[in-house]
Amino acid sequence: MSIYALGDLHLSLGEGIDKPMDIYGDQWIRHAERLRHNWLDLVKSEDTVILAGDISWALKFNEAKADLDWLHNLPGKKVIIKGNHDLWWTGIQKMNAIYDDIIFLHNFCVIAEDVAICGSRGWICPGTDGFTEADNKIYQRELLRIKRSIEDAKAKGAKQILGVLHFPPTNDKLQSSGFTEIFSTAGVKTVVYGHLHGSETYHKGLQGNFNGVEYKLVSLDYLKCKPFLLTTGGTSND
Repeated sequence: MSIYALGDLHLSLGEGIDKPMDIYGDQWIRHAERLRHNWLDLVKSEDTVILAGDISWALKFNEAKADLDWLHNLPGKKVIIKGNHDLWWTGIQKMNAIYDDIIFLHNFCVIAEDVAICGSRGWICPGTDGFTEADNKIYQRELLRIKRSIEDAKAKGAKQILGVLHFPPTNDKLQSSGFTEIFSTAGVKTVVYGHLHGSETYHKGLQGNFNGVEYKLVSLDYLKCKPFLLTTGGTSND
């Protein structure tokens, strides 16, 4: 069993939904087709793929169904967290009752063998230009969600924790944040995140080892439409 990660699929397969992403570069030309090819080449039915937010451009769940069905027809178990563009996201129990191979992660963890997948959307961090009190309220709420997810993992006796965010874990100055402090304190070894698009933005995301945690950007264009291998049989790829 292997665990892969990928963020920012930005699918728009539903009727009447057309949101091209090629303004962010050539990696977005026919990106769904290229992703499907790479997915089928890599992912097996027993594998797990973490999808780090911004799955669909749909505004309502019934509009996102075409994109989710497309994922459902790909091999492997999919663990999805919410991105800032996932406006279709609805009640967690309702969503988790629909597919047998898609889990929508929210305030709990998902166990894949002995690995706990813990995560939340995240938010922009203090120190970001224009950070407001309204941002701080969302930021504090997202910190609580990460804590709950990790607490669930520890309650279930997980031997290893993988952290997942949609937003980068720090501001663009790469300063310590509540997210990085939680991950370090909890003994998390690897954290993946997305949200950043275009080669001019990649440097704004924390990469490599920071306070004992390995951080990895997994946005679709950064990975060239190819899911990133995190673990094989419970063993880290880092």
